[in-house]
Amino acid sequence: MKNYLFFAFLFLTISCKNLPSESKNSAAEVLVTENDFREFKVLDSKFIDNDTFWAPFNKDLKDFSEATYLALKPLILEQNIPTLQKNVADGKLNYEKLVLFYLYRIRKFDRENKLSLNSVIALNPNVVKEARQKDKQPKLSNEFSVFGMPILLKDNINAAGMPTTAGSVALQQNITEDAFIVKQLKNNGALILGKANLSEWAYFFCGDCPSGYSAVGGQTLNPYGRRVFDTGGSSSGSAVSVATNFCVAAVGSETSGSILSPSSQNSVVGLKPTIGLLSRTGIIPISSTLDTAGPITKNVVDNAIMLEAMTGFDKEDSASFKSEQKSFSNFKNSSLKGKRFGAFKSLMEDSLYLEALSKLKNAGAEIIEIEQQQINLPGFIRLLNLDMKKDLPEYLHKYANTSIAVKSVEDVMEFNRKDSLRRAPYGQALFKGIVADKGSSEDLERIKDTLSSNGKLFFEGPMNMHNLDGILSINNFHAGYAAVAKYPALTVPMGYQKDGKPRGLTFIAKPFQEESLLQWAYEYEKASNKRIAPKNYN
Repeated sequence: MKNYLFFAFLFLTISCKNLPSESKNSAAEVLVTENDFREFKVLDSKFIDNDTFWAPFNKDLKDFSEATYLALKPLILEQNIPTLQKNVADGKLNYEKLVLFYLYRIRKFDRENKLSLNSVIALNPNVVKEARQKDKQPKLSNEFSVFGMPILLKDNINAAGMPTTAGSVALQQNITEDAFIVKQLKNNGALILGKANLSEWAYFFCGDCPSGYSAVGGQTLNPYGRRVFDTGGSSSGSAVSVATNFCVAAVGSETSGSILSPSSQNSVVGLKPTIGLLSRTGIIPISSTLDTAGPITKNVVDNAIMLEAMTGFDKEDSASFKSEQKSFSNFKNSSLKGKRFGAFKSLMEDSLYLEALSKLKNAGAEIIEIEQQQINLPGFIRLLNLDMKKDLPEYLHKYANTSIAVKSVEDVMEFNRKDSLRRAPYGQALFKGIVADKGSSEDLERIKDTLSSNGKLFFEGPMNMHNLDGILSINNFHAGYAAVAKYPALTVPMGYQKDGKPRGLTFIAKPFQEESLLQWAYEYEKASNKRIAPKNYN
């Protein structure tokens, strides 16, 4: 029982829902991962007024009828970026109609109705005008491009013209310049459609709240089981909005499972890249040691296109490196023949996992059964505590709007206490833990070293012993180990349980192997074709 309670605490602490524990009870780890929230203290946002939210678009949407929407559905719904670009090139579609289609769907489904999901927290008031400008530019010769594609950003990523709140009321007026990755997207022609809801402060805040909840955005819900299945967190709104076709693609962020968890839970593709491949400048942090942004898409091709569009060396990010990779979206020579993957014996009772392994074998891969090593990750929570204690004030000083009054974790807590029922209805337990942790910089470095060594050992042991190319997991089950080892990971839809709950097959590789991850996932996706759009939102 003691072990179960420990895992339950970890389950509630952060987005990955199964943070690496200092216990050896893997059964409890999986048990807690399967838990779902059904009752919520708060459902709808108390800070978003629907009339104000839609005011900038009323004129443009007035002439966008249901008939127009239905006519465009076959051209847009569930289509990948190359197909959308081809439809534009063929004159069947333009970027303005694409934007209006997504705006129409968001208004139709996302808030204040019996199917509402609360996945979008803000919209770019200039996005229709920007789409019209794209339509005036010369037609693309490259279909593998984000040019003109409406993208949603997790609302801890700075974007001009909209507040960046991390879901917190304290940052409602945080109007900023673009984050580095947003500049990269715009430089490649992407349209920033708006912001996606998230677990507040990237799920390192309340401790006793459901994933997908923020004070500003309300409670994000899972389209595959509204008020039944957990959304996963913390990039909840990003994954839900992609799953429900509210955008072409979205950007999430991950410290430990924050992309992998919601992507798996909502049957979409999510990539947590090697730290430093994508800049973190202008993104509200938890941990400068572990944080990274990453793309969330409906398919692997789009994921590769998004990753390529966001990469670039950022001199302001100490982890940033110059990638020699020229194109992540080249799948012409991808193959699974001869690839050796480690599959955990402890996961073999999952029928969807076994089916996925069979598909990989049929495509030419070799599957080697491996035992999960019993390696602890001591001090994981303390790493997050000590990093956020210094990293959040740095963001607030360098990248937040100068009008923002809060300057530290303590300031945010004091702000929330003044109206706790609306600003922090689930409490602030994890923020309290940050303040209470008096660890030194020497403590932090010691914890980092231990976690890094143990995380690498967890994967390198079986990979070296069996000469493996990668490791196969489910959802975010091993996200904590991948986080501290700084191994990239990619999850792709693996199917649905009997109750309809989505599951993801997660590929894990050594650092800088994003191209391989994408190629493996692409071949698996072709062989399995498991994604099904949520039926109530077609």
